[in-house]
Parts: sequence; C-alpha cells; structure tokens
Amino acid sequence: MAASIVAQALCRRFGLVEAVRGLSFEIERGELYGLVGPDGAGKTSTIRMLAGLIEPDSGSVRVQGYDPLRSAEARETLGLLPQQYSLYGDLSIAENLRFFGQLFCLPRAQFELRRERLLGITRLALFSDRRADALFGGMYKKLALACALLHQPDVLLLDEPTNGVDPVSRRELWALLYEFVGEGMTVLLSTPYMEEAARCHRVGLMHSGRLLAEGRPDDLVDSFDHSSLEIDSDSRGVERERLDTALGNLPEVVAASPAGARMRLVIRPGGLPAVRRVLERHGAHSRPVAADFEDLFLAKVAAQPKESST
Repeated sequence: MAASIVAQALCRRFGLVEAVRGLSFEIERGELYGLVGPDGAGKTSTIRMLAGLIEPDSGSVRVQGYDPLRSAEARETLGLLPQQYSLYGDLSIAENLRFFGQLFCLPRAQFELRRERLLGITRLALFSDRRADALFGGMYKKLALACALLHQPDVLLLDEPTNGVDPVSRRELWALLYEFVGEGMTVLLSTPYMEEAARCHRVGLMHSGRLLAEGRPDDLVDSFDHSSLEIDSDSRGVERERLDTALGNLPEVVAASPAGARMRLVIRPGGLPAVRRVLERHGAHSRPVAADFEDLFLAKVAAQPKESST
C-alpha cells in the first residue's frame, strides 16, 4: 500500500537557522502519526512544507503521490489546522463554516450535510451564533478543525492542536481524531507534550530539526535500555546543592529533572551502582520507576554530538 505522506531528506533554513535538517519519514493511509518535540524542534516548519506553504531548500514531499507545492490535487486532498489563529473572529461559528464551505466550492446540499455532522460531533451546534473571537481554547480548536474537515480531506495536518486546550476539550479532540482515523483518514499532528506520544500509532521524536527516533510508542519505550530513578526531595539548602552538584558531575547521569516534589534521574546502562553510591553518601532516598517518553527523549538528546557555535 502506497504511503499517504512521504518526506525525503527535507531541509529548510531561515537565515542562519537550520530549522529542518535531513528529515525523512513515511505515513501510511489511516495512520495517526505524531511529531513530538519541544518548541524550536522544527515541527511547524515540517508541517508547512508538507502543506505546500513553504518550499524545502532540498529534499522532497509527496502527499497522496502529489507535490503539495505545485499540485492542486494535493491541496484538495489536504486539511490543515495551523498553530496560529486561522478563523475570522468577527464571524460566528455558522458564518465561519459557511465561508470555508464557499472557499472549498461545496454544493449547498453537500455543505449542509457536512456542516450538520461536524457541528454534531464537535458539540458546537448549540453555539452556532457565537463569534469566533468569543470562543475559549477548546471550542476554538474544534471550530478550526471542523472548518479544515468540511471538504473531507484524505490527509489532515495539525500543528499542536491541543496547545492551550483544557483537559476535557483535549480528550474530546483526541476522540474526534480517532473517529476520523477509523474512517481511513491519515492524520499527522505535532505536539510538545511527551505524554501524548502514547496516543499515536507511531511517533517521530524531533530535536533541532532532526528525527532522533521513530516507531510505535510501546516499542520505543520497551527497547529503552536506560534506568530511571526518583529521588525524594527531603533535603534542603546546602546539602541538596551538594547532591545536585555531585549528580551533575556523574557521567552515568544522562538527565536530571524535577518531578513534582521529587527529582527524576535518567541513568546510562550499567550506571546504577555509581549513582546509588552518591545518593547514599548524601543520605538521599530513591526508588526505581518505569521509563517514559520524556526519559527516552532526554537520553536521545544527550546522545547527540555537541554542535560548535559559529
């Protein structure tokens, strides 16, 4: 089966900044694929190249077999939910939908059927007279999603769709995505939230414009060979500073990050004995915890060669 999206060796520079560096991946029809990484990883630039909004400096993109930059067929098969606000704030929900229906040249009967379905599944029907600039985060995102889906695209691109969305609306957005994927739609979304990676069929972990790892979420975590510890934060002041310094000087410690009232450590394979000796000297209590996506990501970033500044 031919892939819905094919990106090969994509590169894109903005002035002196290399936003995307040799990025390659493929997404199959009916797959929910996540580009996961922090701000500045290159996710938005990648989505804009996939949507045909900007041209790669090198490399190629194919969506449903077409070049989205030069092919009307590719643009017709694409739906896009950008990160920035894309609706007309002075128009109501119903008026925004009508505008996008006309933009997509939908026949009236077809538009009305799709509008009613989208208003129903997004639970916006009761608010159709409300202006877009009066919508809070989750409702706004659902309206933007409905507008992007009016022409029933085969491929949906979403740039951080859950950013700034409350937990209930976030759960509803994910339920909608699963429904569309179940109907055969291909979905690519970007997110800075590591916990959302587990919701995707496959993920690509991005950092500094590169793909650090790719695969099924469970497979990536199961194959992770580092250890993770949580340290109780019952020590304070100078003693805690000494512990932090000692751990920071240990080559066995890949990353240390706060986890609520505790500290979480990611430790290289075979490094647990050395770390536990340091913890014992400082009277710190620790316990092993299951590795998660954030641990995996931090270890992948730490393994990258340091780049010299220019």
